Amino acid sequence: MKSKVYFSKTVSPEKVLELYKKLGKNLPGKVALKIHSGEKGNQNFLRPAFWKSLIDNIGGTIVESNTAYDGFRNTTEKHKELIKYHGWSEMYPVDILDAEGPDIVLDIKKYKQISKNYVGKNIANYDSMLVLSHFKGHPMGGYGGALKQLSIGIASSYGKAYIHGSGAPDEIWTGDHDKFLESMADAAGSIVEYFGDNIAYINVMKNMSVDCDCVYNAEDPCMKDIGILASVDPIAIDQACIDLVYAAKDDPGQQHLIERIESRNGILIIEAAAKLGYGSRDYELIEIE
Repeated sequence: MKSKVYFSKTVSPEKVLELYKKLGKNLPGKVALKIHSGEKGNQNFLRPAFWKSLIDNIGGTIVESNTAYDGFRNTTEKHKELIKYHGWSEMYPVDILDAEGPDIVLDIKKYKQISKNYVGKNIANYDSMLVLSHFKGHPMGGYGGALKQLSIGIASSYGKAYIHGSGAPDEIWTGDHDKFLESMADAAGSIVEYFGDNIAYINVMKNMSVDCDCVYNAEDPCMKDIGILASVDPIAIDQACIDLVYAAKDDPGQQHLIERIESRNGILIIEAAAKLGYGSRDYELIEIE
């Protein structure tokens, strides 16, 4: 069967909640809400208020992890300050998963490059997860969506370096690029396995710059907003977003984003994830008015 991906061209907090409800997914127990808190100075990340209708309805805790590079999110102290500055902790309970060690090490049963994933120990406090992704370009990965959130987004600071270096954290910026993309697919699969059926995904195609929300001096968005997608399949939802970008032929900024994706071989993470078998590139797009 094809994976179902619900889609609406309307981009609003209320539509996020409506599409989530279409999944018919009851996330049990303590729910981790994985967002991107946004680097200081970034103008494109989705603000806390955008998720309010959804979070007011389902509850849960905003979760983030520290970065592996210099900036305003690479230590717990600085990250907490920025999370407050951006308004997250003013509106919701927030948990930095790797606020203090030691990490939890997840064994990856099926993998291309890495057999372990290092994540903050606080992940053990949650029974389910809702992955809230801002779909856009990325300087290294080509694009950022659900699969990147599952991998680099959830990995601890050390785990991020480990993924970037394909198992050699000292090679965080010098490792083989395609191996890095495959390592992201490996790490994402370990989170899918960890939560089993108790995980779901929402991708928002808004403020689509070629740069990630981790970039403090990001380019302004180059494409018009496309919509919101929801699925229980992280591979299908990312593939659907890529297909919607390629279908937007009348958008003058389309080629700029496509160039970013293709120049970084961004589709490889989807190809690698599909080969690992925790989702499918074959999907049914169900449009909701």
